[in-house]
Amino acid sequence: MPTYSIGQAARLLGVSSETVRRWADGGQLRMDRDGSGNRVIDGVGLAAFAKDRAAGLHPVPGEVRTSVRNSFAGIVTSVVLDDVVAQVEIQSGPHRLVSLVSREAAEELGIEVGVTATARVKSTNVHIDRPDDRRQ
Repeated sequence: MPTYSIGQAARLLGVSSETVRRWADGGQLRMDRDGSGNRVIDGVGLAAFAKDRAAGLHPVPGEVRTSVRNSFAGIVTSVVLDDVVAQVEIQSGPHRLVSLVSREAAEELGIEVGVTATARVKSTNVHIDRPDDRRQ
């Protein structure tokens, strides 16, 4: 089972190392000690914590039924308008999302730099990469 250091967990959760320590000290996130005495978090526990923490962060209004499961709440950092299209950039934690929407839609939604928005992604092509942990 993989384990993660406090710094690695902080990067994965998009928070500071100090926040991870506070969660551990407060009993919200279980940590153990490795053979060298360093604090580590088991991967299964970290995954469960991340999932619980994200629950409700990207709500869909109750009257809306959707099949979209990939939601990224964030802040609009750039809007580039032309006659027909708007290029909208949202920063959601460490994730930068760029979308092309109609200018009309962007204007109707009041999309401008500094407002909060949620990007919802429905995709049939999602690529998953991971480092080769065997090479050390």
